[in-house]
Amino acid sequence: MKSKKLNEEKCAPCKAGTPRLTPDEAQKYFSELAAGWVMQSAHIYKRFTFKDFSTAMVFINKMAKIAEAEAHHPNFGLGDYRYVDVYIWTHAIAGLSRNDFILAAKIDAISV
Repeated sequence: MKSKKLNEEKCAPCKAGTPRLTPDEAQKYFSELAAGWVMQSAHIYKRFTFKDFSTAMVFINKMAKIAEAEAHHPNFGLGDYRYVDVYIWTHAIAGLSRNDFILAAKIDAISV
């Protein structure tokens, strides 16, 4: 049976006490993401650059819909009117979970 791509999966509920991914586990999922993501010990980050403010806002609104549907919300900021910095981690465990990589893959899918 073929395994699903990350962007085809659904985020699972996560609560305090859920173990963080080990560095090896995080690296496995990180390798499945599109280029441009940066992984640090407790979060993943990517800058998305757009042609103008309106396009960046369309992206932000699409990202918000995904975050609501997945019940997993990134931190993000709009800068210089055309780029969006996205930071993802699982707040309940103050670190990385599989959900973070699922959300990142879904965000990548809308950025093209």
